[in-house]
Amino acid sequence: MLPIDVAAHGSRWRRRHPVDKAVLGLGLTGLAISLPPWPGAALVLVTALAVLLGPAGVPGRALWRAWRVPLGFCATGAVPLLVRVGGPDGFVGLAEGGAVRAGELLLRTSAASLGVLLFAFTTPMSDLLPRLVRAGVPAAVVDVALVTYRMSFLLLDSVRRIRDAQGARLGHTGRAARWRSLGGLGATAFVRAFDRAARLQAGLAGRGYDGTLRVLVPEARVGARFTALSVALLVALAALTFVLEGPLS
Repeated sequence: MLPIDVAAHGSRWRRRHPVDKAVLGLGLTGLAISLPPWPGAALVLVTALAVLLGPAGVPGRALWRAWRVPLGFCATGAVPLLVRVGGPDGFVGLAEGGAVRAGELLLRTSAASLGVLLFAFTTPMSDLLPRLVRAGVPAAVVDVALVTYRMSFLLLDSVRRIRDAQGARLGHTGRAARWRSLGGLGATAFVRAFDRAARLQAGLAGRGYDGTLRVLVPEARVGARFTALSVALLVALAALTFVLEGPLS
């Protein structure tokens, strides 16, 4: 399992209904996108970090390892705003006001990604996907998502085992050896993926698969108090943003 899935299964909020956590996590993401970057997105970023490291109990190292990937994409998307192409002052140069726009974009996107991570770190996919059928998502779509989710871990495990075997046979000692190992890794993983799919299909057929995967879903109820507190927090953040926007701008 990936570290984020391990953290989600051991989260303090594991037993809460996904709707509770969606209201808080995705609500913070919505605020980060819709409110002004300063001070709105900054307040959302600080609040999301406080909730993740505090009540949600997410380890700081695991959070950083998961956040640094979207944070890199956020920084990559903000860099082009610093540069202008064309104009009377030359073909390429620094854009006027580019640093401000880049900072606002980076602040907004990093805060939004933390809201999504709050939901991901507290809600295992195995608890979320089966409930999507009750929300109106077609059962076939949910079944494909469940199988893809399961297969992704099997393939990652296969890739890890192949890499370990290649390393034990000195397959990573030089550049040429690494390229040969990489080609062998891709070919072997491709073959194993089809083999796993065929075995999965045969297993489902042997168990009377009729087009729907039936799984046990842990019992949970939407917490009215938790949801009300989440909504109150979101409203307070929005109100505080509009109060501080004038003096800080």
